[in-house]
Formats: sequence, structure tokens, C-alpha cells
Amino acid sequence: MSSEDFRDIVAFLAVAQERSFTRAAARLGVSPSAVSHTVRALETRLGLRLLTRTTRSVAPTEAGQRLVESVGPRFEVIAEELDSFSELRDKPAGVVRITTSDFAYKMVLWPRLSELQPRYPDIKFDISIDAGLVDIVAERYDAGVRFGDQISKDMKSVRISPDISMVIVAAPSYLKKHPAPTSPTDLSDHACINMRFSGQGGVYAWELKKGKRNLRVRVDGPWTFNSVTPVLEAAEAGFGLAYVPEYLARSQISRGRLRAVLQEWCPTFPGLHIFFASRRQSAPALSVVIDALRYSA
Repeated sequence: MSSEDFRDIVAFLAVAQERSFTRAAARLGVSPSAVSHTVRALETRLGLRLLTRTTRSVAPTEAGQRLVESVGPRFEVIAEELDSFSELRDKPAGVVRITTSDFAYKMVLWPRLSELQPRYPDIKFDISIDAGLVDIVAERYDAGVRFGDQISKDMKSVRISPDISMVIVAAPSYLKKHPAPTSPTDLSDHACINMRFSGQGGVYAWELKKGKRNLRVRVDGPWTFNSVTPVLEAAEAGFGLAYVPEYLARSQISRGRLRAVLQEWCPTFPGLHIFFASRRQSAPALSVVIDALRYSA
């Protein structure tokens, strides 16, 4: 294969994965017009249309998808082998891409990685905040951070936090107008602030537990978000009840800006874990990150 083919296929794969010439160009460090020209040159040499282009989106054609599936994994192996040469350097280096929730970012990643980065200036962090579960292999992340019970069995994982307690909270101003619920059935009489996890369709059902009783309660209210931070802000503003990690609401509760209700029904979930494909753990930069995040009781 000529060096021209190699370069052009790399550009095509970037566009196919990003579904955008602009994002692919940013990833490759070139202009969008250069990427478009490169892909068109590849299509001309192959005599096939590889991408369907509209004003709003880009997607592989049948031939393009076949090229992604047949050639893409081979290029990933080459990229991983090249990355492994960073082990020969004196210091870990490179970009570590992590997908995480805003809660995990605020509780664990930012406090620890902001201390780590000055010690390893050659490591760069690319953090994507996403409430939904992400296929880190398909989306080309080095690692993800989620609750321990959300991680696929084919992934390696390391605990990075203690178990996480949940809490239902509301502002005193809201509870002045609406009597605090005394059982889960009372939630139907309240405005509740919902959360929708991207990629999973419906609105999240509140998971409640008391003794051996486990409930998943569908609640209703005027606000739905795809991130926990605005859920908490809406509760503090008096718009209704919110179901959030206790860590996030702790300060507002201690200052009297929020009150906890139905505490006996609020469960504790397995702690946060960083997870990754087993072949990625040997990358020096990722190993440094895992060690920095590792939780010890």
C-alpha cells in the first residue's frame, strides 16, 4: 500500500468515526477542506462513494462501512503498537481520553487529576462528560468512569471511590408549600426533577430500597435534564424533589439550603470505578492515571 493510500484511509476513518469533517479535521490537526479533498481523492482512486454527505450529517455508504469494519481494526492495532513505544520514554506521555459523568468528574477526577497533571506535564487529558453509558472501544476512549454495577464484564476495572449513597432533597421553600413525602407512594403528589441518560431512551426511574423491598419509581415534574448538576440546581431553586448522590448535596444540606426526605428509602450503590479494555492498561500514561485514581479504604 502506498503512503498516499495510508494517509487517505486514516482521514476517511476519522470522518466515518466522528460523522463530521470538522471534528475529523480537529482530530487530525488539518483543515476540514483538506480532509474533504483527501477523502474525495480516495473515492476517486477506488471508484466508489464511501460517504453520504448532507448539509447536516456525514455517514458511511455500504462500501464505506465495509471499509470501516475490515480496515479500521487493523489501523487501531497499528496505533496501539505505536503508542506502546512511549514506554521507552523517560516519562509517560500522550493523550488519555476518558468518558465520565459530571458527578464522577466533580467528586473524583478533577480533584485527583488536577494534582497529577503538573507532575506529568507530558500527559494531556481529554475528558468527555456524558451521563449515558458509552462503548469506550467503539468511541475510542482509553477509559470510562461509572458505578461498579454498570460496567460490562469484558472490561477491566479499578475502584476509585467508596460506595455512593443517594439522597432525595428539596428546598425548604418547596417543602413549605408541599408536605414532605413519608412513603414512595407520596412521590406521585410531588413535582420531581427527572434525569434522562443519553443513549438509554427513557427517563430514569428512581431506585429506592428499604430492607428487602426494592422499588423503581417513575416520577413526574416540569423539569428533565441529562446531567445531575442542573437537577440539583433546580431543586435548590425550589422546583421540586431531586434524587442525587449525597456527596453533591452535602454542602447545601449542611447550610440548610436543601432538606433530605425519605432517607430510610435511599440506597447505596457500588462505588465509582474506572474501566478499560485489558490491552490498554499497559499504556504508561493510562497506568499513571489509574494509579492516581485508585481508591484505598
